[in-house]
Amino acid sequence: MSETARPPSVDALARSLAGTGLPQPMLVEVARAAIAAGDPASALRRAAAAGRSLLQPVINATGVLLHTNLGRAPVPGASDGTRYSNLELDLEDGRRGSRQDRAGPLLARACGAERALVVNNCAAAVVLVLAALARDRDVVVSRGELVEIGGGFRIPEVLAQSGARLVEVGTTNRTRLADYRAAVQAPGADVGLVLKVHASNYRISGFTETVEVAALAGVGPPVVADIGSGLLDAATPWLADGPPPWLANEPAARQTLAGGAALVTFSGDKLLGGPQAGIVAGRADLVAACASHPLARALRPGSLVLGALQETALAYLRRDGAAIGFWRMATLPVADLEARAAALGVGRPVACASVTGGGTLPGVEIPSAGVAVEGDHRAALRARTPPVVARVAEGVTVCDLRTVAPADDAELSAALAAVARP
Repeated sequence: MSETARPPSVDALARSLAGTGLPQPMLVEVARAAIAAGDPASALRRAAAAGRSLLQPVINATGVLLHTNLGRAPVPGASDGTRYSNLELDLEDGRRGSRQDRAGPLLARACGAERALVVNNCAAAVVLVLAALARDRDVVVSRGELVEIGGGFRIPEVLAQSGARLVEVGTTNRTRLADYRAAVQAPGADVGLVLKVHASNYRISGFTETVEVAALAGVGPPVVADIGSGLLDAATPWLADGPPPWLANEPAARQTLAGGAALVTFSGDKLLGGPQAGIVAGRADLVAACASHPLARALRPGSLVLGALQETALAYLRRDGAAIGFWRMATLPVADLEARAAALGVGRPVACASVTGGGTLPGVEIPSAGVAVEGDHRAALRARTPPVVARVAEGVTVCDLRTVAPADDAELSAALAAVARP
């Protein structure tokens, strides 16, 4: 092989990529991969791909408000790292405190609970409740509520991992109060909890029957309601115009507890509009039992989650729905979106139908507006900085403005103008 044909050294190739902004160890890895592939010229492209694989802001133009792939509810960005927080410090006496003393009490106040506990996510909340309150005991669940959530996690498997014993009652489409009573009163039964699970990501219609929490509360054992999506109060006092029609029949924490549930579990990053988290709220003694269980430490969230959740809870208590990204986007008037679509100056304005997403409110659509550009330009839009995530319908790229921040309209307009050029 001639001298000119020799590939560059890993170090030299890595140094040539310094302008990409990636740290040296990543550049070395990229350089090695390019040389090993016999294509040193691909190093720059590989470095760009490595940079794009990192977490970064994107423009969500899909119309899916709680887009799981995009982090679900938008929350304020992290701090610049120059400040600490009193995560586990009592500022009054200077002693060690609990990380559960901030966001939890605020959320409890917002939904009318005696106490609340914050964990990693809603699945973790359910596991913790079952392990702490019903290990080696029976948990009664309607067959119509043995749901599967994203990632293949199923309620029967969650119960098994918690150490509780599943007792199924009723049928897929019809479960009566008598079914629950029979399970509780059966010879040898040792029922620790009655679990009611909200079918948040699907609907059963037709010849159906379910039992409400108020009726279940009279059966005997504590009722735990996994309401999933995290609507705090059906009255939505944080919205000036009251609850939007698309929220009809969605269970809310305050009303579920008032109806007789001992505990509710729900997500922080769905209809609550906060960061990914799970909340256990309700009777103080039952929440305390969950908080003292060994799993509670393994499932606890960090300061960034708790800080964002605290800000979300404070916005609810101020009745400031505009400060919560999900509610601000979800309640934007269509006329405002139409005006923004016309002002973009690119593509053609179109009517859209946004959805909440994230496994919430299946089948519900929210009227919206956006712009459309002929052709499938999703890959080109994702390749931009910041990336734009859009959808395609019948060969047309559609950008729904309900999920685009007004501050990003100029970026979106430039991105569409670039891909729309002949």
